Amino acid sequence: MSLNYLITGGAGFIGSNYVSRLLRRNEKVTILDNLSRAGARRNLDWLRSTYGDNSFNLVIGDIRDFSVVQKTTQDADVILHLAGQVAVTSSVVDPRTDFDINALGTFNIVETARCSSRDPVLIYASTNKVYGGMENISFVEKATRYTYKEFPYGISEENGLDFHSPYGCSKGCGDQYVHDYSRIYGLRSVVLRQSCIYGMRQFGVEDQGWVAWFVIAAIKGQPLSIYGDGKQVRDILFIEDLCDAYDLVVEKIDSAAGQVFNIGGGPGFTMSVWCEFGPILEKLLGKPISITYGDWRPGDQRVFISDIRKAARELGWQPKIDVEKGVSRLFDWVKANQDLF
Repeated sequence: MSLNYLITGGAGFIGSNYVSRLLRRNEKVTILDNLSRAGARRNLDWLRSTYGDNSFNLVIGDIRDFSVVQKTTQDADVILHLAGQVAVTSSVVDPRTDFDINALGTFNIVETARCSSRDPVLIYASTNKVYGGMENISFVEKATRYTYKEFPYGISEENGLDFHSPYGCSKGCGDQYVHDYSRIYGLRSVVLRQSCIYGMRQFGVEDQGWVAWFVIAAIKGQPLSIYGDGKQVRDILFIEDLCDAYDLVVEKIDSAAGQVFNIGGGPGFTMSVWCEFGPILEKLLGKPISITYGDWRPGDQRVFISDIRKAARELGWQPKIDVEKGVSRLFDWVKANQDLF
C-alpha cells in the first residue's frame, strides 16, 4: 500500500532526489517549499519532465507559517523535514532569520505532527554541527589531513552536544524538539545527524554544499577559495546512500522511533577539503586548479567523521558509493548540465 509522503524542502537537492525515488515506486508525494533556494525551480522542472506534470502535489509555502504547515501535514503518513536555512555564514550575518526557519519552522512541523490523527512518521534532517567545534578532542596533523588522535570509528551519538554558531543552535534546537517529542508525546520521530551530502542536482555555492561547489567552480573556471588550510577532514555521503537511510527508517520505524542516528560516510568515506579533494578534481578536470586561501570559518571543525555503527546495527544501513566514484558521478553530471548553473 502506498503512503502519503510530505517532503519539506522537496524542491532542493536532497528533497528532489528523494522525491524522484518515491515517484519511481508510485508513492503519493506532496512537496512543501518556498522555492527560495537556487535550483529549486529547475529541480521541479526536472521532476515534472521525468514523471509528469501531475505526478506530485506542490504547495508553495513557508514552514514559518503555522497555518500552511498545519494544512499541509494533515494527510501525511510520512514527513521528511528537510527545509531549512543551511549556511553557517548566513546564520552569523542574520541569526534571527536562521532561528525563525530552523527552530520555529521545525517546531511548527513537530507540533502539527503531534496533533495529526494519522500518527505520522517524522524524519528530521539534523546536522553534525550540533556537536560543535569539538575543540576538546585531540587531533594529529598529517601531510594531507587532520586525524583524530583517538576515536578510530569517529564521533558517536553519545558525544556531548555543543551548539556552536547560530546555525548550530537553531538546528540543535530542532534536533532536540524532534527527539523529545517522541519521549513526551510518543511521536514516531527520528533524528538523522547528517554529514556532508553530495550528488547530482546539488546547486552548491561557496557557503554551502562545498563538494558540489568545488566541482562547479572547477568546471566553469570560477574562483575557488579554501577557508582554513585545506587539511580539514569530512566524511562525505553520496545522495543515493542517504536516500537508502530514509527508506530504512520508514521500514523499521517500530524500532527506530525515538532514536538519533549519525548518517554519514563514516571512517571509510572521508576526504580532506582540498589537500585530498584537489588532486581528485584536477585529475577529472585534466589540468591544475588555481585556489586562494582565507581565514577559518566560525565553528569549523578540523576533523569530523561520523561513527555510523549504530545505524549499521539498528537499521542495517551503511554507505556503498565510495568517494572517488561518487565525486566522478557528480563531476560527469555537472559537466553534462553546465547550462543549469
